[in-house]
Amino acid sequence: MKLELSQLGCALETSPIQRSRRPAAREEPLAPESRLESPPSGIEHGEVHASSHWTLFTRKRRMQIDDVSGDPKGFSRLISCATQAQAALLVVDTRLGLDSQARRHARLAAMLGIRSLLVAANKVDTATSAALDFKTIDEAAQALAAQHGLELAGVIPVSAVRGDNVGSRSPKTPWYTGPSLLASLDNIADDEASTERLLFPVQRVRQHGRFANDCAGSVISGVARVGDVLRVARTGQTARLNEITTADGTLEIAAKGSAITIRLERDLDLVRGDVLSHADQPIELTDQFEASLVWLSDEAGHAGRTYDLLSGTQCTKASLTKLKHRLDPDTDVRQAVRSLSAGDLAVCTVATNAPIAFDSFDNTPSLGRFMLVDRYTRTTVAAGLIRHSLRRARNVHRQSLSIQRADRERLNGHPANVIWLTGLSGSGKSTIANALESALYGQGRHTYILDGDNIRQGLNKDLGFTDADRVENIRRVAEVANLMADAGLIVITAFISPFRQERDMARTLIGAERFREIHLSTPLEVCETRDPKGLYRKARDGSIPNMTGISSPYEPPVAPDLRIDTSQSSVDQAVRMILSQLGPTGGRR
Repeated sequence: MKLELSQLGCALETSPIQRSRRPAAREEPLAPESRLESPPSGIEHGEVHASSHWTLFTRKRRMQIDDVSGDPKGFSRLISCATQAQAALLVVDTRLGLDSQARRHARLAAMLGIRSLLVAANKVDTATSAALDFKTIDEAAQALAAQHGLELAGVIPVSAVRGDNVGSRSPKTPWYTGPSLLASLDNIADDEASTERLLFPVQRVRQHGRFANDCAGSVISGVARVGDVLRVARTGQTARLNEITTADGTLEIAAKGSAITIRLERDLDLVRGDVLSHADQPIELTDQFEASLVWLSDEAGHAGRTYDLLSGTQCTKASLTKLKHRLDPDTDVRQAVRSLSAGDLAVCTVATNAPIAFDSFDNTPSLGRFMLVDRYTRTTVAAGLIRHSLRRARNVHRQSLSIQRADRERLNGHPANVIWLTGLSGSGKSTIANALESALYGQGRHTYILDGDNIRQGLNKDLGFTDADRVENIRRVAEVANLMADAGLIVITAFISPFRQERDMARTLIGAERFREIHLSTPLEVCETRDPKGLYRKARDGSIPNMTGISSPYEPPVAPDLRIDTSQSSVDQAVRMILSQLGPTGGRR
């Protein structure tokens, strides 16, 4: 069970004591009331409070509690804890009631799949009209829980300093007749694993060449029994479960939470990230779904940008294909959005490069959660819940064609390639692209130029120059370049393409063996002196916002295939350098 506080985010995970097999490393008595006193907000004091992790034993349960800062700067840690939680606790000041931060945390808890909510009205000993203030909080909490579909497990007036109503009922609040905080926690129902279907994500595989029959992981749902017929979601292959082992020996039955190694009766195509289930309860696959998510990164989230998606042990590349709307955390009103900022709660559609085993969070929480991770910094940028698969994901399949790219390349007499010219405005991209195509045409090569200005006359005429529009601009261009390369052409693109992530997305989509990134590294001051379109002058006087190199960033390539400074090299020299990259047949040297 996990908890969340108004000033502190507190994550609590509980289990009956008889089910716990962990050594009781911290069985010394704890003073739970001391844990409820929220420190001042990190915003007020210019600091972010560190999270703490502690364990509490009651008569019924062993409780694992993560106490996390409610400061927006601690959002990432709060989300990480909440995604593993069973319940959420809001600790509020009785004198202030359910403020906007507490309401946001309740909304966030529901969005991340937490089912149960408790509210601790703290500092009841300092409130001048405690009974009346508590009644107001109780009514507001009931409305808040109903609004977000949470089960309200209790609203308890407490004093963290004096311990009132924390471990036991206090005579100092005669107007309150409910249980103490710890009793309320004890009364929250456990998940019943026996009613869930078996889900076993593979963490490690013992290979025998390409195939394997031994794999390790943890049962995240249901029960596995020796003799069960299991199915691999990715391949549809089935096999009987012959043996279950743990560090303590063999088992006949493994319940939810068990870390086990299983041996199947025959070798299957198994890899880390595969999900096994009972053969008569198969898990669905999807590569497009609608999701609710919270954005955690200070860097804006844009549709079309590629991230790593993690769901259980599964990992694949994914992108936000559409930002449907942002949700106001206080009113739930839907708001149109072009990009996501830190703390935004949003509904969006997600596309993955490879199908993943999934279920909606409401049906199977363990397969309904996911994280998005920045591919460069490795930081978590978003946490989300899968709402449902998109029907078009099931109905649209790649058509197998008789004539393939290799056939077209043979007909053309040269390999297909994409030559991606990137650099500031005025660096010489269009000039060099034109001269390069003329040289290739003279050699009998089949070519086509995709030029930034030309593309914006038609395909991308609906896009502006915000960061979100630039991301989408390059995503479309990369898809078109990939199609033209599949037709066997040598494609030359001339776009500023300011963001490293989108250029790397294009390389991944097209294939590194057919992709050449050419950085025209002409200095900004040289580009400004050329300024054939007068853009820099207008940007300097404020007439043009979002001008790359002036008011919008340009991220130079870290390791391009070729770097050319056109202030030092002529057009002919630049063309010869690029041709040397292609080789005599148009392929990579």
